[in-house]
Amino acid sequence: MTTAFPTNRDTDLFSLHGRTAVVTGASSGLGARFATVLAAAGATVFAAARRPDRLKELADDDPRIHPVVCDVSREADRVRLAETVLAAGGRFDILVNNAGAPGAVRAEDESADDFADVLAVNLVAAFHLARLLAEAPSSGRTRSIVNVSSVLGLVSGAPMGGAAYAASKAGLVGLTRELAGQWGQSGIRVNALAPGWFRTEMTHELFADERSRRWVERGTMLGRGGEQGELDGALLYLASDASSYCTGQVLTVDGGWTAR
Repeated sequence: MTTAFPTNRDTDLFSLHGRTAVVTGASSGLGARFATVLAAAGATVFAAARRPDRLKELADDDPRIHPVVCDVSREADRVRLAETVLAAGGRFDILVNNAGAPGAVRAEDESADDFADVLAVNLVAAFHLARLLAEAPSSGRTRSIVNVSSVLGLVSGAPMGGAAYAASKAGLVGLTRELAGQWGQSGIRVNALAPGWFRTEMTHELFADERSRRWVERGTMLGRGGEQGELDGALLYLASDASSYCTGQVLTVDGGWTAR
């Protein structure tokens, strides 16, 4: 039996050197982590969010991260973000649609306007930014869009979750598959990352409360919530050439939550 040794391509599969990436919702939580992970892999990262002070901290820690103050719920801000990226280097290789709004937990506490506001951030903005990437000049290299969905877009999270949030995350799954089908032959891969219950600023109260924390632990095969670093590999896989033959897929990282 012969042993296969790694080729140069194998060792470079997860490298993002020479790539330009955009991460939305990058001022805290998973988004901040995603920006630093992509930069560490060699990408030039445009970190977009509403809080300039948080973005400055990211940029101060890594010169490959460039802050862009942006409210993704505003069309003009989304266009300006894409223009900023293209003006800086003429490339737009990776898009991580991470920005998200939680909405109310109980449907009866959520008005139709509230519902629409959550979809505007979580779904409409993701679609528009994906279109802006698709319309940008191609560098001839395969481009990657990673839509950050959630296990709540796959299964009910009641009594946690929320109607607008779940609908938006399920919508991202459908959007991912449709755009993958439409743009695959144009060299654009579109996949979704569906995290389970991770410890972030958004879920601080969930994990701080003993009753809800135990609910997470009981429902997760690994018996615990996820830590931010446990999404690093999945993100790099979808963003890099390691997933060159993967599109239209949902990569679920949830400790076994949806496998029951």
